[in-house]
Amino acid sequence: MDLTLDDGQIALQEELRRFLANGISPERRRAMTAEAGGVDRAFWLRLAEMGVFSLAVPEADGGVGLGLDDATIVFEELGRALVPGPLVATFLAAGFVEGAADGTVIVGAVERGPDDLVVEHLEALDRILWIGDPSTVTGAPVGRLIARPLDPMTPVSHVRASDIAPGDPLDPVLHDRFRRDASLLGAAFQVGLAQTAVDLATDYAKSRQQFGRAIGSFQALKHVLADAAAATHIARAGVHAAAVAINEHDDADAERLAPLDVLAAGARIVASRAAHLAATTCIQVHGGMGYTWEVEAHLLLKRSMVLDQSIGGTSWAERTMEDSL
Repeated sequence: MDLTLDDGQIALQEELRRFLANGISPERRRAMTAEAGGVDRAFWLRLAEMGVFSLAVPEADGGVGLGLDDATIVFEELGRALVPGPLVATFLAAGFVEGAADGTVIVGAVERGPDDLVVEHLEALDRILWIGDPSTVTGAPVGRLIARPLDPMTPVSHVRASDIAPGDPLDPVLHDRFRRDASLLGAAFQVGLAQTAVDLATDYAKSRQQFGRAIGSFQALKHVLADAAAATHIARAGVHAAAVAINEHDDADAERLAPLDVLAAGARIVASRAAHLAATTCIQVHGGMGYTWEVEAHLLLKRSMVLDQSIGGTSWAERTMEDSL
């Protein structure tokens, strides 16, 4: 298994990083919270034009035709830029929900159950994937916006289970793969988020002076920053290795899908822990400033905590690992 990025993947990474650096700033990102559902549709269309959502759609169907390993590179960059919105759901729906690939339709995903639910970005959604038994696709129902969400860039709404239409059923194989791929893409996003936290903390440690020296020269801070950086590198390797293995061995046979689920689950757990460590370290390094609204350290931690509750989040990953023992 070759885990080295090839020239095409490096070019993809660099081009998307330039696009996001020019297209989304901390101020622009926070301004998006005023948009319906917290999604800037003009920016969403620009992401689609970059091929973000059509990346894994076969060329015969109008997509780019790349693999899950390429997709994890893209989602790491989206995580580095802390891009808001239901990115994973729309990406995974691009192959079977019309309009998702070109950005004209925004798709969310929710784990369906018998009780009332909380739906992210509801006011921006055109379609919703209800993941359950069976999984279905419907239009977005009416919900009640919750005033104070954990992550201010991820608005959530309360939806009554009785208001959810039956919907169109999904292929069972697609249903089985959705959690796995959502888990791996969420892990890639958390790796990017962790890298941003490490970079933010390191830059501050280099510039903040205390006792006539940059605080980054103090051994205690060197240790916590090194631990966060190491955890991020390990998580990145785990995510990429899982994606490459899935690309090489994925098929419709259930006996072969199960080990791939375990790879994705392990990568998700490691990435989640790395993101939490990096974000809390970033807050710690900033000291009192780390708790303020102006410093983005708290947004990194909150987003990582929200991602843990998403489709294919840490609960799914832990259950999958337990079932494999």
